Amino acid sequence: VQLQASGGGSVQAGESLTISCAVSARTLNRYTVGWFRQPPGPDREFVDREFVAAFAWSAGYRYYGDSVQGRFTISRDNAKIMVTLQMDRLIPEDTAVYFCIARHLGDDFWGRGTQVTVSS
Repeated sequence: VQLQASGGGSVQAGESLTISCAVSARTLNRYTVGWFRQPPGPDREFVDREFVAAFAWSAGYRYYGDSVQGRFTISRDNAKIMVTLQMDRLIPEDTAVYFCIARHLGDDFWGRGTQVTVSS
């Protein structure tokens, strides 16, 4: 399973941005697909990644991290086998590399990150 992230970029605080994650699978049944993010910093490691949002594909449930609840919206595109994260009212603290992840029956698949930078 391969994940391809797209979108990202640099915006001002208060603006919006959308990132997407395409998954190379015939179906995402029993998958949960979502995003983690890793803030900038020389000593940041994998364990510092923060949960952002996830979509349980079959059940249709959405999950959000506390820091993005009410500002970010995750959605799915069945035809494109893709999840999209709409990020509104961005703040500088949202600046990070965003990583897409797909979890299936205990296995995790990670995509390359995409940079999101929010300036004050």
